[in-house]
Amino acid sequence: MHIDILLNSVKQQVKSNIDDVRLSVSSGWEQGRTLYGGISASLAYQAMREVVSPDKIIRSLSTNFIGPIEAEKEFSINVEVLREGKNVIQVVAKIIQGDKVALMSQASFGTARKSKIHVPNQLQHNMEYPLKPNGMPNIPKVTPKFIRNFELAQSKGGWPFTGKKDSDLHGWMRFKEQPNEFCDAHLIALIDIWPPTVLQLLRWPAMASTMSWNLEFIHPHQNIAGNDWIAYQANTRQAADGYAHTEANIWDRHGSIVAISRQVVTVFA
Repeated sequence: MHIDILLNSVKQQVKSNIDDVRLSVSSGWEQGRTLYGGISASLAYQAMREVVSPDKIIRSLSTNFIGPIEAEKEFSINVEVLREGKNVIQVVAKIIQGDKVALMSQASFGTARKSKIHVPNQLQHNMEYPLKPNGMPNIPKVTPKFIRNFELAQSKGGWPFTGKKDSDLHGWMRFKEQPNEFCDAHLIALIDIWPPTVLQLLRWPAMASTMSWNLEFIHPHQNIAGNDWIAYQANTRQAADGYAHTEANIWDRHGSIVAISRQVVTVFA
């Protein structure tokens, strides 16, 4: 199931009735016993995007993964506008399945304003643009199904459970089947595809899941084409007691930073 089919379904349903958005996602987007977090957050975002005027741009998205979302089973997305001011609007979306909240996201959208302050980003990734993918190996019952929807080109770090000493993870990413028109919902779905940075430290498979995920979107930036490679550099800030705190910077193919990602990851090892 292509991501555009899911996003278009959300768009059409929100236009008809914001209080009754229902859909199910195929097993090709599974990540263990739940849906891939990136696709879940992307769908919640898209529902919020549809109730916000186009002049207000996504500035931040905070998502809590509360419980598993089963593939091939219907769920609903509930959207609520918390407050709308002249420049900024705050919106919440919940994914509910089986009468239980499985995901909650809060997004902040804001208009561009004239400002005397301008501090350009100076951070660069210095990674060579990839010539071809060198993606995660397909290991039965270990490699999640959703990975098949993407291409990865790793440049630093290791794949999960390879016993590496480095806890950083750098590389490039893109959709295997490119979107018709790349938007912020696609970017959200793309950013989360990399495994938690700390799993490469282990020598054996172990469960891990993202507890909370915060994205900040950097504007302005150039348009992203559906087949563009997007640069990604994630670092582990700290890990102990079964929790890891990671942060990542994301750049477009032109070297402009487009997002900052921070996660709290639970690790059962």
